[in-house]
Amino acid sequence: MRIADLLHPSRLEQKIVVSIVFVVAMFVTVLDSTIVNVAIPAIAAEYGESPDSIGGVNVGYLVSLAVCISAAGWLGDRFGMKRVLLFALGLFTAASALCGLAQDLPQLVGFRVLQGIGGGLLTPVGMAMMMRTFPPAERMRASRVLIVPTALAPALGPIVGGLIVDHASWQWVFYLNLPVGVFALAFGAMFLREQKQPDVGPFDVPGFLLAGGGLAAVLYALTEGAQEGWTSPLILGTGIGGLLLLGLLVVAETRAEHPMLDLSLMRNRLFLTCSMVTVTSTAGFLGAIYVLPIMIQRARGLEATDSGLTTFPTAIGITLATQLVVRYYPKIGPRRLTAAGLAGTTVMIALLTRIGPDTSLWWVRLDLFLTGIFLAHVFMPAQTAAFGAIPMERMGNASTLFNVQRQLGAAVGVAVLGSVLAGVGVFTVTPQGVQPEYSAYHWAFGAAALMALAGIAFALLIRDKDAAATMKSPDGKSSAAGGKAVAPESDKAEAGG
Repeated sequence: MRIADLLHPSRLEQKIVVSIVFVVAMFVTVLDSTIVNVAIPAIAAEYGESPDSIGGVNVGYLVSLAVCISAAGWLGDRFGMKRVLLFALGLFTAASALCGLAQDLPQLVGFRVLQGIGGGLLTPVGMAMMMRTFPPAERMRASRVLIVPTALAPALGPIVGGLIVDHASWQWVFYLNLPVGVFALAFGAMFLREQKQPDVGPFDVPGFLLAGGGLAAVLYALTEGAQEGWTSPLILGTGIGGLLLLGLLVVAETRAEHPMLDLSLMRNRLFLTCSMVTVTSTAGFLGAIYVLPIMIQRARGLEATDSGLTTFPTAIGITLATQLVVRYYPKIGPRRLTAAGLAGTTVMIALLTRIGPDTSLWWVRLDLFLTGIFLAHVFMPAQTAAFGAIPMERMGNASTLFNVQRQLGAAVGVAVLGSVLAGVGVFTVTPQGVQPEYSAYHWAFGAAALMALAGIAFALLIRDKDAAATMKSPDGKSSAAGGKAVAPESDKAEAGG
């Protein structure tokens, strides 16, 4: 058989195609969100600004992402998942090129907004395609693929960003996206099959405006609050205003016939508990990963590359442990796996409070490697189980809602720990001069550990029998409750609305 015949769209397995496109797209977008932070000082220097004054480079991306993420599910169902995914990927890739070509700061901020639009659509639509392509019994094995971008990209970002800034120019932080994006776009255009949902309701304009405005305002306040001050009029205004808009969103969406964010999914016990496990674990983990590089660079005086190499073992731990979690998830179930994983994560993050000026970074790397081992027992089972009782026709809505909550969890983690650092102060004045205040970092790590600890309460509320569909082997045999477990009819009804 000729190679051309093997590569024909009708012959190429869609599970492979969807996995490749989604992983590559996710990898480049997650990498971009971390790698840009390293380049901020270089960008500020080129435009003659201070690093604190160019927050719009990140804020513009964050706000546009928040506005668009709520509409991703409806757009995918209405116009086709393949079409929307490729549009988002093309927009993100083109905007990356424009960011590198930006002649001034306003242009760069504008192009970052375009990037955020693409990024906001990519993740929910891509996740929905994955969940529709893989039946529940195969989703745990598919999670081995999904874990690659979410684990490796955040860890690689500081390392790659440091190398680029040190040995090239900051523009290459954005140009790096081009070959990867072009490959995923071309591959997806040739081999992806369209996924379209019939009988999609009309576009929920009030829901879109309330969700986009509320999420953007709240995420802005959470992200900038620690730096601007929580009592500043801007932070208070955006924070309170965003919460009010989200409150109105709940009222509007529960009454809407075709809501933009289907909040009725939260009545599904399995989806709700797994979502909260993801929110709390994401907040604790990303909050700790946010604080640690600050401590390494500001308190220890090391470079960004050093902090990146210190946090990278987390990705190694997650990647290695996923191979084991896949094997015993059907036998143990999500409840005990996520609870045990969160318990271990809590202990590992709490141990970071012992870091001092003379602590070996190899000890920190070992701690983070073990943190990754435990996190693999949280992220994969929680995400797999969350969609176990969701009907295929509602997968777009569920994916959108799941990603909105995860994004809020990340923002809360960074906001809380950033506020702890600002409140305690990272430096103190002594007779010997200004010295690093390690207690600020210790309090921040303690707060991160408490967030992970709170997740255990939600993990213990998970019922393995609700996730029985995801605990079956591909031949249809279930490992839960002696092979007789089925999702309860009450939850099926809730998931189906």
